[in-house]
Amino acid sequence: MDEVKQAIREVMDFPKPGIGFKDITPVLQDARLFSRVIDALTTWAAALDPDIFVGIESRGFLFASPVAIGLKKGMALIRKKGKLPYETVEVKAPNEYAEEIFQIHVDAVKKGERVVIIDDLIATGWSSISAIDLVKKLDGRVVGFGALVDLSFLNGVPNIKQKHPDVEVKTLIQFE
Repeated sequence: MDEVKQAIREVMDFPKPGIGFKDITPVLQDARLFSRVIDALTTWAAALDPDIFVGIESRGFLFASPVAIGLKKGMALIRKKGKLPYETVEVKAPNEYAEEIFQIHVDAVKKGERVVIIDDLIATGWSSISAIDLVKKLDGRVVGFGALVDLSFLNGVPNIKQKHPDVEVKTLIQFE
C-alpha cells in the first residue's frame, strides 16, 4: 500500500483554510492501484461474511460497489438528506465541517443482516459513527467498517471503536 499512499495528493486549504485535503483521485485514475485497493478491501470484507454492503455518499460508493460486486452481494446507499426518492430513516451526522443529515431507504437493510459499511476516509470518525447508527436503526448488524484512508491524528478509529466496539474497523493507509 506504500505506492497507493504516495499517489494520494494533499490539497492545501480545501475545502476551507487550514485543511489539508487528501485527494484520492490519482488512485482511482490508476487501474493498477485502484484494483489493489479493491482487492484488499474485498479480501478483508469476505472474511466478515456480509449479507450486504453500504456505501456512504459519495466517495464511499466508489469503493463499496466493486467490493459488493466481487463478493456477489447487494449494496445500499447512505446519502445526504433529500437525495433518496423513497421513504427513509435518518440520523444527524456531524463531521469536520458541518452537521449533516444522513438517510437510508427504510428497506435497504433487513433485520439481522450482516452489514459492511465502506467509505473513502476516516477523519474524526463522527460520520462513520452516524452511518453505523443509521444501519442499526434498521436492525442491521454492522460487522465491519472499511476505508482506504485513516487520518489517525484525528483519532477517528478510536472514536468509532469506543462508540461501537462490536464493529471491526479496517483502513488500508494511515496518515499520522
